[in-house]
Amino acid sequence: MYSRFLVPLDGTPTSFLALDHAAELARLSGATVILLHIVEPTRHSTGFERPEVYIKDVRPRFLKAGQALLDEAASRLRREGIATETVLLESGTERVSEQIAQQAEVSDCDLIILGTHGRRGVNRLLLGSDAEQVARIAPVPVMLVRQSSRDGGQPSSAARAPVKASNNTSTSRRRPTGANKAKKSHA
Repeated sequence: MYSRFLVPLDGTPTSFLALDHAAELARLSGATVILLHIVEPTRHSTGFERPEVYIKDVRPRFLKAGQALLDEAASRLRREGIATETVLLESGTERVSEQIAQQAEVSDCDLIILGTHGRRGVNRLLLGSDAEQVARIAPVPVMLVRQSSRDGGQPSSAARAPVKASNNTSTSRRRPTGANKAKKSHA
């Protein structure tokens, strides 16, 4: 059984949905949840800031916001009796996916639970897929969690309010396999 889950959070609804799944699994198994947030300076810099402004003003704000995100998610899990740890990192020259995989090893995790947008086609090519890359390079199993297509791509109430039981976890919502579809069409 898995005992330590790594859950990367970036503040998006899909990352909160992954947190919901991790919370549910942790409640069932007694696992510890390690929350990870990676601050990416290139996402938060226009490139026009003077270095001293970035170091004294911009960077501290993003580190503080990242820690606040982790603290809020951790306090919700702890209120539910789930053992929780937090890790705040800054990306450097490594890709976020590489840092996630490395953190799984450093934190001795045995499962990564990661939200993904499930992009396909041109959007996936243009935006890349950190989740897909994590699944390829991670030293442990990776659970990818995405919005159900039945929800029309809209964030569920669980995705907007982290750590609530998600409707997406029930087995009755799984899509039938090809064999099951054939049986249903003949019935």
